[in-house]
Amino acid sequence: MAPAGDRTGYWGPPTSTLDWCEENYVVSSYIAEFWNTVSNLIFILPPIYGAIQSYKDGLEKRYIMAYLCVTAVGLGSWCFHMTLKYEMQLLDELPMIYSCCVFVYCLYECFKHKKTINYPLLFLLLAYSIGVSI
Repeated sequence: MAPAGDRTGYWGPPTSTLDWCEENYVVSSYIAEFWNTVSNLIFILPPIYGAIQSYKDGLEKRYIMAYLCVTAVGLGSWCFHMTLKYEMQLLDELPMIYSCCVFVYCLYECFKHKKTINYPLLFLLLAYSIGVSI
């Protein structure tokens, strides 16, 4: 059997700008970084439950969005560590930026009146997200 560094897995050679977390395709030929991929389940399953529970409890939509953002970060990271492709690296990194914007919005809205929307802050964070994406 070839050494782990010489293996080309299901997704082909890595095209991402980062590849230093663990040896590639050691556990499975379908998952480049197996343990990093599997460890993302903690960022996927509990936040889905949190979003469902927040919805059932009638909490504000921003809380549901925050949970879903953590889920998006987990899914993006899952895809990146599974494939080590550049496109999936963006799917890992960009949701982190977007999630931080949602969290900043949630923090600034903690002491507001219910059922109001801070449009200037929303616009600023949206513009920032678009700028970073471009």
